[in-house]
Amino acid sequence: MYTVLVDPAEAGAASPWTGLISMLVSFAILGIFFYFIILRPQKKEQKRMSTMLSGLEIGDCVLTSSGFYGVVIDITDDTVIVEFGNNKNCRIPMQKSAIAQVEKANKQ
Repeated sequence: MYTVLVDPAEAGAASPWTGLISMLVSFAILGIFFYFIILRPQKKEQKRMSTMLSGLEIGDCVLTSSGFYGVVIDITDDTVIVEFGNNKNCRIPMQKSAIAQVEKANKQ
């Protein structure tokens, strides 16, 4: 039988670097996972909502986040006046962020 003598300094030198590299790779994989599972879909949804609200026009039918359907009567910077139901006196100002869906009035 052959006996291989290993220098103790060489045997211990590779171990800490291997652990550090594997830990960094694990964090990188975890970061990529969080980006594709959590952050990317959230940014897509925010972009969709901002384009929907920027294209909002007078006369569009909207669905509010509380579940009410109405028609847009007036638009200012960040508020919208929405008319609900057949009663022309039921006009409520609300924030644009309270709108969940928009259906265009001139849709064919």
